[in-house]
Amino acid sequence: MPRILIIEDEAAIRAVLKDILHDQKELHLKVDEARDGQEALALLESQPYDIAFCDLKMPKVDGMEVLQRARDKGINTAFIMISAHGTTEMAVDATRKGAYDFLQKPPDLNRLLVTLRNALNNQSLVTETKTLRKKVASRFEMVGRSSALSRVRDMIEKVAPTDARVLILGPNGSGKELVARAIHEKSNRSGQSFVEVNCAAIPGELIESELFGHEKGSFTSAVRQRLGKFEQADGGTLFLDEIGDMSLSAQAKVLRALQENRITRVGGEKDLAVNVRIIAATNKDLKTEIQANRFREDLYHRLSVIVINVPPLSARTEDIGVLVEKFLKDISVEYGNKPKTIQQEAILKLENHPWTGNIRELRNVVERLVIMAGEKITASDVEKYL
Repeated sequence: MPRILIIEDEAAIRAVLKDILHDQKELHLKVDEARDGQEALALLESQPYDIAFCDLKMPKVDGMEVLQRARDKGINTAFIMISAHGTTEMAVDATRKGAYDFLQKPPDLNRLLVTLRNALNNQSLVTETKTLRKKVASRFEMVGRSSALSRVRDMIEKVAPTDARVLILGPNGSGKELVARAIHEKSNRSGQSFVEVNCAAIPGELIESELFGHEKGSFTSAVRQRLGKFEQADGGTLFLDEIGDMSLSAQAKVLRALQENRITRVGGEKDLAVNVRIIAATNKDLKTEIQANRFREDLYHRLSVIVINVPPLSARTEDIGVLVEKFLKDISVEYGNKPKTIQQEAILKLENHPWTGNIRELRNVVERLVIMAGEKITASDVEKYL
């Protein structure tokens, strides 16, 4: 049920607005009133409102100050400012300070209702976006309190504010992508794109087009121009996952891009400037790959300004309990079920497993237990479904 706050010092106008809003029965609005700015701020701080219709000229605290204080306190209510003596300058100033819209008093009924519905739709989108961001943040959260993970976190804190290239090493399923995302989110580029390329999943003949893009007609299926990952990540971070599987020809072009901060699309002749931070990851021993002539040594040195080693799960078994609790909660949200509980004896069984598939394997096992076990997961359940 959307909550609306009318902030107006004239009782007659409050009554008219309230009647109009109550007539919109299909919207199921809950409407409150505030007689002045001070009362409005007290209500805004005590409970969430979706929309506030706010008069500009009021005693004690005027509408513009109510808007400013609300924004300073992080209150995300959509303000629709109303005034009998509004000017273009006032409307621009209100918008600059975060108002959703500005209406002349007395407001035209159709204009008021259109503005109300648009503001409600906008607030709904804002809420959905916040929910999705929370889900994404939860999915990529680094969970654990082991000393091994603490060392990784310390390195992330130090390197993230810089533009230094980072090479992340670790076995499959150990959480290398989480480390890369954490570096991006804590960096000055966090407001820009984080673009991921799985070098192992792209055929060798397509990797260059994937990274650098191509011009129309540069090969048989190139029916239109296509931007590559370098251009898509311009201003942000490019994560080259499993870079140890990249072809030598592609490695040479990546090296040039890192040296010159310029790329050329496949089939193109023009050099394009790019500004990306490179984070690379691999489960391979790149020094061994260099000796076998499968990886360029000069590229290795370009990538490995900072090297972060992500430990396998077997090196941080004290984190298994909190990881299991997180997965139980996440999976219950995905399935729309109440979270299951797990016995301490079952946790001990999980801690003694070798976990060759690392965190990815652990999550799969927890999901299997959620599906197959009872409301409380026991040690016997772990023995049966591990």
